[in-house]
Amino acid sequence: MKVTVLTADERIVSLDVEPDELVENLKAILEVETQVPLAQQQLLFNGREIPNSSRLNAAGVGDNDLLMLVSARAASSPASAAPTDLGLNPDGSAINPIALIRHLRGDPNIMRQLQESNRELSQAISNDNVDLLQNILRQQHQQKLLMQQQRQREIDLMNADPFDVEAQKRIEEAIQQKNVDENWEAALEYNPEAFARVIMLYVDMEVNGFPLKAFVDSGAQSTIISKTCAERCGLLRLMDKRYRGIAKGVGQSEIVGRIHVAPLKIGKNFYPCSFTVLDQADLEFIFGLDMLRKHQCSIDLKDNVLRVGGGEISVPFLQENELPLHLHDDKRLEEPSSSGPSSSAVALHPPAPIHAPGGPVSSQDSNKRARTPQVIHIFHLFLIGCSP
Repeated sequence: MKVTVLTADERIVSLDVEPDELVENLKAILEVETQVPLAQQQLLFNGREIPNSSRLNAAGVGDNDLLMLVSARAASSPASAAPTDLGLNPDGSAINPIALIRHLRGDPNIMRQLQESNRELSQAISNDNVDLLQNILRQQHQQKLLMQQQRQREIDLMNADPFDVEAQKRIEEAIQQKNVDENWEAALEYNPEAFARVIMLYVDMEVNGFPLKAFVDSGAQSTIISKTCAERCGLLRLMDKRYRGIAKGVGQSEIVGRIHVAPLKIGKNFYPCSFTVLDQADLEFIFGLDMLRKHQCSIDLKDNVLRVGGGEISVPFLQENELPLHLHDDKRLEEPSSSGPSSSAVALHPPAPIHAPGGPVSSQDSNKRARTPQVIHIFHLFLIGCSP
């Protein structure tokens, strides 16, 4: 089985060990990996020290569990006694919920991950709601136990008659799911940026003198403006209704006409631009491939700018805090999906906290390795080892 050991300085050590391995033997391996002498090692599981003479399975350690390695000298000092308060009771509730809340709120990375993967828990922590926090932890612990029981029943059923057709199907599904989980964990460790929420590309532009946030989309064949936005910019009077039709893409939307030319200001320069007008309320303006080509634009992701006119000017892509609320991806993904011709955001929801051993990674931390497979199950924070 595989166990993950987290040291006091947040180093991660993953080891393949036998379920009945002596704790003393595991410490000998960790001495080589961490340079912490065996005599000074303390292994904690669920906030409790495991004696050297115990075997891992007898201590309740299972596959993919998380152990905490601390120095015996550090553990003996009063200042370091606090981490054990961050452990869990047998029912899944926090031993010291107030200390846990303080610990979580003091780590912005954890809070950001919780906000994306477990909003209810994040709100309980932010509001210092101890009762709600304890209830959520108990519920998640209970769900985990039910899942483990269900998994064990399936294993017992397969072992009873492994040649049964239904048992064979379940074995095949279990193997496939195991492969998926291993692939997911490998991606979390070696390609964590794949789990980051990508901010779409917006720049400041002016259409006919009216400022707006333009969505730069090289996947949109035409530059698009909504009917309401065209009216606000004073361009609806120029719309040619002979160009009515249907725009098709991820979905479809009605084209109500075309504006053949209007001034578009990018930076300090003005450019002629044509627009396809859609009768669609959930988009404002998409700067599409036709105008990107016409004005020799390039999307420079290294410098995070849009270069126009072969590089004569450049305008920065907007940060998330510079966008109006209705353009934030998390707000848009909460609404029913539109039938527009261009997909401006795709929701890749991470596995639920109970089912998966990892979680989303902030784009600001995408260059860092994932800290531990248990991140999404709130609790890379439980440095003393919460069972997955």
